This record gives sequence, C-alpha cells and structure tokens, in this order.
Amino acid sequence: MKIGQVAAEADVTVDTVRFYERRGVLPPPERRPSGYREYTPAAVERIRMARALQQLGFTLDEIIDALRAHDGGETTGADHLWRLESVVDRIDARIADLRRTRRSVIDTLTECRTGRCRFQPTGRC
Repeated sequence: MKIGQVAAEADVTVDTVRFYERRGVLPPPERRPSGYREYTPAAVERIRMARALQQLGFTLDEIIDALRAHDGGETTGADHLWRLESVVDRIDARIADLRRTRRSVIDTLTECRTGRCRFQPTGRC
C-alpha cells in the first residue's frame, strides 16, 4: 500500500504519515525496488489508534509510549488507567489556568467600565 493510500484510509495527510514515521509512531515501512515506501494495512490501524489517543488529550510522546507498550504486550488495565488519569490531571490544570485568565479579563473589563484602565498611562479608558 502506497503512502497516499495509507493517508487516505487513515484520514490524514501524507505529511502526517511521514511525520509519524520520523517520530516513531509508525515503524519504518518496507521499500519497493523503486525506493517507494510500502505500507501494510496495520499502518492505517496504528495511525487511527494514534489519532484516537491524540483526541483524548495524549501528547505525542505519550502516544509513542502507549503504542510501544502495546506492541510489547506490556500494557495492563492499570497502565491504561494511569495514562488516562494523567491526561485528566493535565486537563484540570489547564482549566484552572483558564479560570484564572478569565477572572483577570473580567477584572480588567470591570476596571475599564468604571473608568480605570491599567493599559493607559493616564489610568483612564
């Protein structure tokens, strides 16, 4: 299967397939005598798994780690839970940061609406 076919079936770009290969998400494919890459259907499934993990919030390094553990048969239910809990913790931290930013923006809006503005040298909006 050529790289374009893999990309189409996995619903990604050819550049994404090459990127995944460079980063180790995909193992290096066999090469045809012409030098073209020759992928197996397993490459499509691996890309789909990587994309599913990405949609769950996994970083690229976490995706690579999870796929390697899966390849080696080293994963357990506890491993999956730990990885997912790690993603939830990261999301919670992001939510907390966004709440702080939101509060700051609301405070600035309130200041501007009352005629005080920290962005103007005169202190007035």
